[in-house]
Amino acid sequence: MLTFLLKKLATLIPTILGITLVAFGLIRLVPGDPIEVMMGERRLDPEAHAALVHRMGLDQPLHVQYFDYLAKLAHGDLGQSLVSREPVSREFAVLFPATVELAFAALLLAVTLGLTLGVVAGLKRGSLLDQGVMGVATVGYSMPVFWWGLILIMAFSVNLGWTPVSGRIAIEYDIPQATGFMLIDSLLSGEEGAFASTCLHLLLPGLVLGTSTMAVVARMTRSSMLEVLREDYIRTARAKGLDPRRVVVVHALRNALIPVITVIGMQTGSLLAGAVLTETIFSWPGIGKWLIDSIARRDYPVVQAGILISALTFIGVNLVVDLLYGVVNPRIRSQH
Repeated sequence: MLTFLLKKLATLIPTILGITLVAFGLIRLVPGDPIEVMMGERRLDPEAHAALVHRMGLDQPLHVQYFDYLAKLAHGDLGQSLVSREPVSREFAVLFPATVELAFAALLLAVTLGLTLGVVAGLKRGSLLDQGVMGVATVGYSMPVFWWGLILIMAFSVNLGWTPVSGRIAIEYDIPQATGFMLIDSLLSGEEGAFASTCLHLLLPGLVLGTSTMAVVARMTRSSMLEVLREDYIRTARAKGLDPRRVVVVHALRNALIPVITVIGMQTGSLLAGAVLTETIFSWPGIGKWLIDSIARRDYPVVQAGILISALTFIGVNLVVDLLYGVVNPRIRSQH
């Protein structure tokens, strides 16, 4: 297993270097002067503008700026925001728990419903139930996130008034940020109704973010179940007179989960790294909204860090999935 892990880590080095190059270069292709955006309506004379550019190192050649960026990364320094003048790592540490919490809610919903619907559709192949589940999965996968989010807001927040539109908890609650995870902090606070308010605020954004993943998991589970149910050992288990539920859960679903685990892992990385639209629609104070706001402000260090962290999160989750895949199926380790 150690050799398997080391080989995987070695292949990540050129990938990470490529990500840093892309993160560094893309934001500099966006037109606009970060100094002017930072100053807003205030206008600087040319001397003051040049002094700010020099102080921030933006007057250096691009290759010098890039290698300086790599040198800081090697020491764990993500840089300093051009706008807030705060260390990027500090801003990230404050906002990342919100994104993790949202991704966790979306993944919990997606895996629970996706697995259930996929198993049912696989067992009822060709029935109206199967066609209905697959139809819903196709629609769920095809819906644009921004459209789906606005529809849910109009239906449940504006018209029915059942759910809040934005934020992580109602404004009447003043919860100490002990961990940064509002679900945990609201429980620790002991305030009546705080945890329920947090769950209610998570409901719509979690549903919007998890819909596409739920559709993917349902379709993959159905496909994998259909393949497993045709295997000889399933027919043998049924011929022995085993409980049908045991045949489905222990024999069929357990083996059908191998490809599903890979899909769930990939979707987990996508949820953590790609919640940009959902966080923007619901004004969710996470990494996605932070990254969008920073692009608009031409905040180079924040955008570079946001892209890099999102990519590393995706890579890290997929590495964990590869390791789990090797644990589930030892033959995979011997092939690497």
